Amino acid sequence: MAESKYHYTRPDVAAFLTYLNGQDGPKMEDVPVEVARQMFRAMGQLADMPRGDIAKVEDFIIPGPAGDIAIRAYDNRPERPAGPVMVFYHGGGWVIGDLDSHDPFCAEAARILDIPVYAVDYRMAPEHPFPAAPEDCEYATRWIAENRPCTGLILCGESAGGNLTIVTGLALRDNPANIPVLALHPIYPATSSRTDWDSFRDFAEGHLLTASSMAWFGEQYAPEPSDRRYSPLDFPADGLPPTLLVTAGLDPLRDQGRAYAAKLIEAGVPTTYREAKGNIHGYINLSQAIPSSLDDIRGALNVLKSMIAETINR
Repeated sequence: MAESKYHYTRPDVAAFLTYLNGQDGPKMEDVPVEVARQMFRAMGQLADMPRGDIAKVEDFIIPGPAGDIAIRAYDNRPERPAGPVMVFYHGGGWVIGDLDSHDPFCAEAARILDIPVYAVDYRMAPEHPFPAAPEDCEYATRWIAENRPCTGLILCGESAGGNLTIVTGLALRDNPANIPVLALHPIYPATSSRTDWDSFRDFAEGHLLTASSMAWFGEQYAPEPSDRRYSPLDFPADGLPPTLLVTAGLDPLRDQGRAYAAKLIEAGVPTTYREAKGNIHGYINLSQAIPSSLDDIRGALNVLKSMIAETINR
């Protein structure tokens, strides 16, 4: 894919998109949901880096508001005293994705941040439409705060999980858990029900996340567009904790992520904004296919590590 006059595309991103767009076969939105989930898992196995070495990985189940919720915990130390922990919500349009699809990123976060990471396997649509996902994420986050040795929460997620990061942060702002939320790290989040963004038009085709796949995700999720848990951009952001918000330069969701960063700044929230210039939506799952994504992942996590330390030391 050639670089346009207005939108820089990294060489490794261009090579990946050329390969991806040259593939025959049905798109995720053209197959049954379970097949789409299998396709997403298969892409991750081919395109993402391996988990790598980590001291401890633990899978367990907690009782949720409407059934069990699976959690996977990562720690790069076999033992540690109570301290801050990250709670991670995976992406996938609230329809696809699971603990395995984002396993390498969670392990990398645990290594770089040197804190435990808890990934939440929330209920997904269409079996469990809106608002099942945000209900599970809030419940699981409160459960971790009450049942695991921790002194503060860092909430993180990408795409749909970036939305869940923000809306869980808003829920815990309004009704705090028994320990504070120290920081939010939404990665190319969905923040608005609107589609009249320049980036939505510019990157609607040929950049992995497409207009048709986004429409399909929306049909499965069946949200209420005016609900804060779907469109947090339309609601006050005052009082949220320090936030590191990241977008991708070639992402249909880029402009709504930029708009939410601006909203945070206008609300007086300590905000750091980064953009993975020349990269695409989904890059945190593509670091083997797009090697430069590792710099984006590690760069943001190192900034987040500094933010956490600064918040604790205030």
